[in-house]
Amino acid sequence: MPARHHLQPTPPLTDDELDLLRWDTDGAPPHTLPARALDRHWLRIGAALSRRLPDIAGRDDVIVTCRPGTRSGASAAFYPGLAELEIDAALFAPHDPTAVNPDQVGDEQQYPAAWGVFTHEAAHAAHSRWDLPPALRGTAFDEVSALLEESRAERAHLSRRPQDRTYLRAAVRQLLMADMHGRLSTDPWSAATAAALILARRDAGVLDPDETRAVETAVTRTLGPDVLEALTTIWRGAHATADDDGVGMLVHADTWCQILGINPATPPPAPGPTPGAQRGKLANAISQVTDRVRDNDAAQAQLDAQVEMARTSRAKAKTADAAHHRNAARTAKAVFTPGAGPHTPRPGSDSRPPPAITGTRPPTPAEHTAAARLARALRAAAYREPTATRESTAAPPGRLNMRQALARDAQLDAGATPTATPWTRTHRWANPTPPLRIGIALDVSGSMHAATGPIASAAWILARATALTDPESRTAAIAFHTTLTAVTAPGRNPRHVTQLNADGREHHLAEAIDALTAGLDLHTPGTGRLLVIASDGKYLPPERERATTRITALNNHGCSVLWLAFAPNPRPLPGTTLIHLTTPAEAIPTIAKAATQAVQQQKYR
Repeated sequence: MPARHHLQPTPPLTDDELDLLRWDTDGAPPHTLPARALDRHWLRIGAALSRRLPDIAGRDDVIVTCRPGTRSGASAAFYPGLAELEIDAALFAPHDPTAVNPDQVGDEQQYPAAWGVFTHEAAHAAHSRWDLPPALRGTAFDEVSALLEESRAERAHLSRRPQDRTYLRAAVRQLLMADMHGRLSTDPWSAATAAALILARRDAGVLDPDETRAVETAVTRTLGPDVLEALTTIWRGAHATADDDGVGMLVHADTWCQILGINPATPPPAPGPTPGAQRGKLANAISQVTDRVRDNDAAQAQLDAQVEMARTSRAKAKTADAAHHRNAARTAKAVFTPGAGPHTPRPGSDSRPPPAITGTRPPTPAEHTAAARLARALRAAAYREPTATRESTAAPPGRLNMRQALARDAQLDAGATPTATPWTRTHRWANPTPPLRIGIALDVSGSMHAATGPIASAAWILARATALTDPESRTAAIAFHTTLTAVTAPGRNPRHVTQLNADGREHHLAEAIDALTAGLDLHTPGTGRLLVIASDGKYLPPERERATTRITALNNHGCSVLWLAFAPNPRPLPGTTLIHLTTPAEAIPTIAKAATQAVQQQKYR
């Protein structure tokens, strides 16, 4: 099985080139090249490959030509003397040349085998920097050194660009395997050649051990384990040979020939006759390698597609979250800006929405008492025990451990270096109490008309209690129906109870949650966060769905959500803790218990 040389000497001039040269020197009429050589698409593809080559090979002096057929007879070849890389246009089949655009990064994914061949030749351009003496052309030296250079160049290339492994594998599977399968023999020379082309690529990192096991078995059957082990040592040595060490590569080739009993200065032996049964075994081994590589590549492609899909999904979700946070920040600004008045999230839904606030009143003594009680409960919930650590030392201060003290005395009496630590002391660090962030959303739609008094009272009690817990604590309240109206802006301590008017027609709870989340940073860990919704939950399905999405997001960020209901048969949304009340002042223990539990369960990080 002769090797297909991809490193070629400078070829002789063709008739077309001689005609051009003759015209340049003696003024002959201009020579017209054949029509196929003027195919603008293949010229364009060759030029595009030339522009891509510096990134792959690290050389900007190599010209790539792409045309139907090649001068070397191989699917592709590199001419070091000309700094030219040629590639057969047939490799891009069945793609129409008009659809091939190598200038576009990623276009190579539609013709991976062709790109793998191009990458292989680029590896030769980058790493095959030694020349074979002309006297050795056509000898076994030539054949073996070319075989060893195939995997050596690919291994060196993958050390620089491991991302090209997929394309090299595609070229091996679709081109090399097919070429070998059609020229099989089971004589020792052919078996060694198969080992150099397949098993050496395993050690070069192109193929996997499970993929080449069938060929390894077939080659071992022909050569024997000792010979195969010796050849393995040679190609691994070639992999470690420098790019410009031509003498070293010839030494490897000479050792290879000696192991196989071949005179390296003579032409390589021709494949011997192979019985059909043996030919079938080797062909079957090559087919198994091809099938295994194909299956592994398909599985990897499926995994890569899933990873890419997940990455794309995360990127889209991140973009959507960023857009949502921007919209929420704009809504919060529109609602909480002093003097802004009611904000309509969707203008035109109600041309004349009724006002949500009709005035204020002083809080009652019962509400003051309830706020104070709730503040004490919230402070207790937010309190964090000090962190204590114990340290054992050889010297005071601290608490004396008699057992360790006796052990230390015994060590000193014995003349040994004392290692006992008889003193123990405790270090305590106070954990700061995190401030609270409590958002309050008040439903003032028409169905809540009878509950306006209790929800206004509950909102003031919660806001006042939060302000009493810590100077850094913040609260905000929004009355929502068709519009969003700020009852309490973030950071403001309410002195009066707001009187509400429940005559709205719609429920913009989702937008109210957005404004409270942005205004109080309810989605950011580090504080005691709580969202309180006072509503009967009688929403249309689209409104319920939009609000549920916001509540789920807050739950995922560690923010608890309470649902206060003052009317019978409430319909709380998923992800909330229902508290069914009659009068807020009388039910403060229930509110305090639920709020305490919600705050205690949160993580501060």
